[in-house]
Amino acid sequence: MAGNRDRFSTFSTATRLKELGERTAAHVYRSQSRRHIRRSRLTGRAALLVLVLCTLVVALAYPMRQYVSQRSEIADQQRAADHARKRLDQLRDEKARWQDPAYAEQQARRHLHFLRPGEVGYIMTDPGSGAAEHRRGGQSGSDRPWYSNVWDGVDKADRPGE
Repeated sequence: MAGNRDRFSTFSTATRLKELGERTAAHVYRSQSRRHIRRSRLTGRAALLVLVLCTLVVALAYPMRQYVSQRSEIADQQRAADHARKRLDQLRDEKARWQDPAYAEQQARRHLHFLRPGEVGYIMTDPGSGAAEHRRGGQSGSDRPWYSNVWDGVDKADRPGE
């Protein structure tokens, strides 16, 4: 320490302050350049990380969209399959009903106006229904038995000019 005092004592105060300022400035400059180097490395690393993340997002965007759309298609197909199963159950029930001769006879009597031997069938129409077109005997085509409509069609086919 005494050596440093001797060296400083030979110079003026201004020279000593100047030398001290230069050392301090050099020290500050070195520490800033080290910090700047560290910052530039971190900035480069951060940029690389951002680039990798963006690449991953872009690379995964299409497969994710496909995944989501396929999941919705699967859900739609499952709903359709459930609906088809319910419809199949209904049709099986209806088939089982048609295997019953009593049900088949009931439907034939109701829709085709079938009668058992010895029965007399009557079809009643509502006079207040206001149907504009009545056919033979006050019955419209939908109120008549099916066989009457068939014969009327055959009769009309024989007379094409009418």
